[in-house]
Amino acid sequence: MKKKTEACPCGSGRIPASCCGQFIAGRLVDTAEQLMRSRYTAYVFGDEKYLLKSWHKKTRPEALNLDQQEPLKWIGLKVLNHTIDPGNPDKASVEFVARYKVNGKAEKIHEFSRFLKQDGRWYYVDGEIMSSQPSDNRH
Repeated sequence: MKKKTEACPCGSGRIPASCCGQFIAGRLVDTAEQLMRSRYTAYVFGDEKYLLKSWHKKTRPEALNLDQQEPLKWIGLKVLNHTIDPGNPDKASVEFVARYKVNGKAEKIHEFSRFLKQDGRWYYVDGEIMSSQPSDNRH
């Protein structure tokens, strides 16, 4: 797991406190992309509380049980696209690729995620996995 004084896992190059950490600590995000990046960072740090809080109540699971899952080492995030619905600025999507290692084997998830802004706050609604496969970039 990365230390919170190293570069933010989201790939911004800033430390988490001036990047995703401020959102995890309670500051509202301005965009769905910021929420997606902060959720990735929360996965890196194992912050289940933030992940659940930022998940829309209609699709949110009761728990993620991150501490009971096979340990992952998150190794990179690439945002491919951030789109705001032209008919409704309170709906957005983010397409990304997240790379990780499990048992020393590099893997990646390519996801198209949907977000909704409600009462001034962005929420993750759901995501469609485009592919989940061994990574061709082994770090």
